[in-house]
Amino acid sequence: MWIWTSRKQVGQVRAVFKAADEHGMAIVVHMHSSVTRKRPYGAKEARIFLNEVLPAAPHVPVQIAHLAGSGGYDDPGTDEALSVFVDAIAKHDPRLAHVCFDISGVAGVGHWKEKGDLIAKRIRQVGLKRVLWGSDGAFGGGMTPQQAVDAFQALPLSNEELQTIYGNLTPYMRW
Repeated sequence: MWIWTSRKQVGQVRAVFKAADEHGMAIVVHMHSSVTRKRPYGAKEARIFLNEVLPAAPHVPVQIAHLAGSGGYDDPGTDEALSVFVDAIAKHDPRLAHVCFDISGVAGVGHWKEKGDLIAKRIRQVGLKRVLWGSDGAFGGGMTPQQAVDAFQALPLSNEELQTIYGNLTPYMRW
């Protein structure tokens, strides 16, 4: 959980990323701050992550969970945050060289169907090769992994795009 309330806390997270990088450890991060406590989250927090935290881990894979959200795509802050990364990727920002995004819990939770076109657009902007299929298992009122697959396949993505995402593996899963 990210709590962006002080420079000290950003420094502490940066130190963890630096240590992971020094030890060759991949990082999976839930960027979205606490949903239940309604902490602010959006472009500002994504820029802090991009500018101050991510540079501490330039050599290891960093997987950002839930397309930079907390599951679903209802919170406008999720799209704001993801847009920061979309812009950086479009500019070939080297800080994103080892960054990928998982789509776990994005489709199938909340009002995702209404945002299906936007989700598909963001996936394409991030780059299909950077997107990982995943499921948190039983979530969202008892959704099964098969229901998660079905919801993901209901996004307006071509079969070829779906197969590309299904075939993606992070470097830490290749042996």
